[in-house]
Amino acid sequence: MNKTGPIIIIEDDLDDQMLLEMVFQKLAYANEVIYFLDGQEALDYLNTTNDIPFLILSDINMPKLNGLELREKLHNDARLNLKCIPYLFFSTAIDQQAVINAYSLSVQGFFIKQASMTALEDTISTIVHYWTLCAAPNDF
Repeated sequence: MNKTGPIIIIEDDLDDQMLLEMVFQKLAYANEVIYFLDGQEALDYLNTTNDIPFLILSDINMPKLNGLELREKLHNDARLNLKCIPYLFFSTAIDQQAVINAYSLSVQGFFIKQASMTALEDTISTIVHYWTLCAAPNDF
């Protein structure tokens, strides 16, 4: 895990992207935040960049390649899997089956998009703080 790497946000809703951008600006993390509108754009980036992202925050319901399909591709790609990138879902599409499907693909977290800015800030802050403290196999 690269704690100084970019934070990848995969979100097809531009309003949600704007809210997340406001939160990340307020929290002022040193990490670059990179946005993608769908899973295919993110996969293309991950396959072509030498960067090792710090985190991936992904919506589930997106065009082209949805969040679950993307997670499955990343989980099954040995080269990308070795980068130890925490993959978390950040979605309004929450039900028991979605959570079961996510965890069956070894997702590292499933978070509900918060309605208020304060709650959204708290959630993002908690996520980043947790992963900043967490050790990963490629830390050594």
